[in-house]
Amino acid sequence: MIKKTLLAAAAAVTLVAAGDADARTYRLQTSQNAGDFTLQYLQEKWVPKLTAMSGGEIELELLPIASVVPPAETLDAVSAGILDGMHEAISRFTGQDPAYGMLADMVAAYDNPDQGQTMCFNSGGRELLQELHDKYSGGTVHVVGCSPYTRESLPSAVAMHGIDDMKGVKIRSPEGLPAEVFKRAGAVSVPIPFSEVYTALEKGIVDAADASAYVNNHATGLHKVAPYPIYPGIHSQAILHLAFNKDVWDAFTDGQKAMIETWYAAALPDLRRHADLEDRKILKKDRAGEGAVKEVIDWPQADRDAFRAIARGAWEDYAKLSPMAQKAYDVQMSFLRDYGLVKD
Repeated sequence: MIKKTLLAAAAAVTLVAAGDADARTYRLQTSQNAGDFTLQYLQEKWVPKLTAMSGGEIELELLPIASVVPPAETLDAVSAGILDGMHEAISRFTGQDPAYGMLADMVAAYDNPDQGQTMCFNSGGRELLQELHDKYSGGTVHVVGCSPYTRESLPSAVAMHGIDDMKGVKIRSPEGLPAEVFKRAGAVSVPIPFSEVYTALEKGIVDAADASAYVNNHATGLHKVAPYPIYPGIHSQAILHLAFNKDVWDAFTDGQKAMIETWYAAALPDLRRHADLEDRKILKKDRAGEGAVKEVIDWPQADRDAFRAIARGAWEDYAKLSPMAQKAYDVQMSFLRDYGLVKD
């Protein structure tokens, strides 16, 4: 059932019929704030490319998080036609099925975002996400693609040089799989809203935080209160996905569909490279002592492997929460085995 917020939004938004052959702007809600570099980069660099590729027939308007509906209701809004589509974090829909949480961020599974995109596009992830959306939207949402764009760093007020140093450390993390993994590694998981991370670190309520990419943590000033970031991160690579209302998608020609798929498959690696470059620019200054960071910590591979081994037990237990969660686990484990990231 569509929630009241969706009905209110429907009354406020006038949509062009899906079958309209004229050029139009397609409105997609995203998971980023208005000032986030991810949203700005895609809107400024990649949206114009799709407009040009389509001869002006397709233009996307990427809307900030919660600009039309709350994040957890984005799937319903796209299903109902209130939004034409979304570029949203898969984790938003975990309340409908734990499988979304498992697919969105199987904590510590991947070494880099390219592996996550390979799983999504080439090893069953996109198909599983489509199956999930079909189940919870009644077949009214079409998935174009999915991928993480960055490997998050872990800002910390205490120096953690390896897994043994994590014991007893109070870490802010979302509830669910991330919290369970940190707990099993010996840390104390504290469920604090993202908006309160800076204050919690400043006041010592937490010692470290599952927050965001290095560039974003720098921009929000977290390194001033957590000057021992772990980079590359050891935990999160949150997966985003592009999806359209099915009627909107079906109204595109075959050529336009191929164009959008090719466009998105090209935009994602470019976004990752851009994010990585921005990270490295800031890291260079931080390592030279030009910023608030006291030490950038890179865990040895042995500690990263040990953390993944601990996380694997949490994955297995989380998979038992629903049949689709088990599928999400199986799809990713198949990829991880094929890629050599886990060995049985």
